[in-house]
Amino acid sequence: MDQLTNLALALALAWASGIRLYVVLFLVGLAGYFHWFDWNAPKSFELLSHPLVLGTTGFLVFIEFFADKIPAVDSMWDAVHTFIRIPAGALLAAGVINAVDGPAWALAAALLGGTITAGTHFMKAGGRAAINTSPEPVTNWTASAAEDAAVLGGLWLAIQHPIVFLVLLLLFVLLTIWLLPKLYRFIRAIFARIATLFSSRHAADAG
Repeated sequence: MDQLTNLALALALAWASGIRLYVVLFLVGLAGYFHWFDWNAPKSFELLSHPLVLGTTGFLVFIEFFADKIPAVDSMWDAVHTFIRIPAGALLAAGVINAVDGPAWALAAALLGGTITAGTHFMKAGGRAAINTSPEPVTNWTASAAEDAAVLGGLWLAIQHPIVFLVLLLLFVLLTIWLLPKLYRFIRAIFARIATLFSSRHAADAG
């Protein structure tokens, strides 16, 4: 791979990890196992190709596929994975760059990759929390299926058309900067209404 494709792949893995980390780990493992790319993968990525690890990530892909499509369960899943997706995305981005350009560039990639993963994760988690205010499950299923398609399409685009992916990623970053504060205010308002509701019920019961 050339350097532009390496950069696009590193950032794509970080971006996708904020949405479907286990799909990313599973696909990276498969790519190494079947030698899909002419790429000097780092030792840490070779570990992902081990059959035991592939089986584990494949099982987690199966679990996440269903957990992500159940309202409320998806938000709990996202909350737990705040502490998993972001460091994993940073490590994946660093791993791609370290294999070619060395540790200094890898550290820079980890910082940038972790930031992108965090943005993607909070966009996903915030969007799902907003969607879950609706009682019907169809919107949730549609959002989940769209995320599945976006991850697979984004990874393919990063490899086949890296410039296009990088342009779209820049647009995504700008959208994230604009949208995240609005999602935060919306979710905070939801929790404030819930707290008010519980306080009113508690006061009524006490009376």
